[in-house]
Amino acid sequence: MSFEDEEESFEHTLLVVREVSVYKIPPRSTSGGYKCGEWLQSDKIWTGRLRVVSCKDRCEIRLEDPNSSELFAACFVPPGQRETSVETVLDSSRYFVLKIEDGTGKHAFVGLGFAERNEAFDFNVALSDHDKYVKRESDNDAAGSTASGDDSHIEVDPVVNHRLKEGETIRINVKPKPTSGTGMLSAAGLSGAAKPKSPALSLAPPPGSGKLRSPLPPPPNDPVAARISSGGVKQDNASRKKSDPLSDLSQIEKNLPPATGSGSSTKTNAVGWAAF
Repeated sequence: MSFEDEEESFEHTLLVVREVSVYKIPPRSTSGGYKCGEWLQSDKIWTGRLRVVSCKDRCEIRLEDPNSSELFAACFVPPGQRETSVETVLDSSRYFVLKIEDGTGKHAFVGLGFAERNEAFDFNVALSDHDKYVKRESDNDAAGSTASGDDSHIEVDPVVNHRLKEGETIRINVKPKPTSGTGMLSAAGLSGAAKPKSPALSLAPPPGSGKLRSPLPPPPNDPVAARISSGGVKQDNASRKKSDPLSDLSQIEKNLPPATGSGSSTKTNAVGWAAF
């Protein structure tokens, strides 16, 4: 068997449902579609496993025996013709109508039922994934053929020599560096110009700093403090002044001899002597 035959026989399983039911359905009553409410429980003809298989652009829905894997019926879904092979019913999301074939050109329509709603949802998703895969492969093939056709008509330009010829020169304009301090250094605060010093900040003295603090209070039972508070200090000063002979200089000035000089000088000398 060649490689192409092996590629044709390669199959990819998209979905496996362990148990589904197949019904014998009456002919379509209206042009609108089928209704599973018209199917009777006695019309169930088979129960088994369902497999959705993808083989390149072909999709098959296989109804198999769960024990022996014997094929009961198969529904072929051609590319882009899903609606003709798999049809949903009008009154439920868990039931479908399949067009089964025996391989000789004969076909029949049977009802397919899932026990759970999520299994029916997965069945729809598997068919949609196969349609997307077929469309993506066809787009890639079309893009590949278009690219190969474009590559065959590519025009190759001759190599261009960009070297300078003899006598040719290149002129480059270089802007002078800024000297007014508007460059990058001044913007970053790194210019060499000296900055004026900011005046020193003078803080005002705290409130109440001009007043002298009061001395500490005297200790309790201090006789000096008690005497000051009662006026004893004034009496002591008065008695001390009376007992001191030098406290009153008026008598001494009277007994001094008169000076021979002018009156102003005599008075000055007397005052000076008395002060001394």
